[in-house]
Amino acid sequence: MIAPVVAVVVAIIGWPLVRGIYLSLTDADETNVERTIGVNTIEASYDWVGLENYREILADSVFWDRLGWTVLWTVSCVGITFLLGLGLSIMLNRRFRGRTLYRMALILPWAIPAFVSVFAWRMLYNERNGILNTVLDDRGLAGIAWLSDPVWAKVAVVAVNVWLGVPFMLIAMLGALQSIPLDLYEAAEMDGANAWQRFWNITLPGVRSVSMTVVLISTIWTFNMFPVIFLLTRGGPAGETDILVTEAFNLAFIRAPRDFAESATWGVLILLLLVLFAAAYRRALRRQGEVW
Repeated sequence: MIAPVVAVVVAIIGWPLVRGIYLSLTDADETNVERTIGVNTIEASYDWVGLENYREILADSVFWDRLGWTVLWTVSCVGITFLLGLGLSIMLNRRFRGRTLYRMALILPWAIPAFVSVFAWRMLYNERNGILNTVLDDRGLAGIAWLSDPVWAKVAVVAVNVWLGVPFMLIAMLGALQSIPLDLYEAAEMDGANAWQRFWNITLPGVRSVSMTVVLISTIWTFNMFPVIFLLTRGGPAGETDILVTEAFNLAFIRAPRDFAESATWGVLILLLLVLFAAAYRRALRRQGEVW
């Protein structure tokens, strides 16, 4: 019964993974892989190098720079997204006029394709004609080099990713809040608990299981969030906003000569980092008594 699903998973995930691990142990690049020129086929001539690629990458400061920014990028985006999503979900969990309209407006960024949203934000960040700098100029303030200054470029990509991620967190947290029995809040209020005490002792424990799961999912998504970085800044300026996954892409498809082995090595290292994080996260959940 599960054979068709297993076959599809092996075909689209298993084989590329095995191929990537194999390439990471070679010196394959565009000059020595098998290629066809006209009617002639040139056989592959790359060699097995073992763990040499891993040693070179781990000894290179570029990897650690990219890793440091990737971790900061992930923590910033996930943390801000979670706080905003939780806060908005608490607001929208109450009954008030126009609640459905507000919910639709806040979920809208999730319905728009990511690349369309990123291009729209790129226009907003335009240093000459963008709306953001136009508003600053109208108020007598100097325009900001949103995408050409290293610090502001990082702020810009984090802001866009948060804007894209809040709807997912909002929906998840809103569903978790609606699963908490109202009787608990009524009993706590009758016992004299204030709003903060109800939030700390009822709301947070009530959404913990859902929040743990969505934080893990959001972390994995953000760690590998290629479209926002690539489409908004292309890793610029001077690679300052490149994360691990965009660096791997650049090695395989942008820079010349294209280095497939090094790119595959970066991919394997990214996978190992995420597996280690998921294992540590799962262990922490078990210690807290959460089932996952």
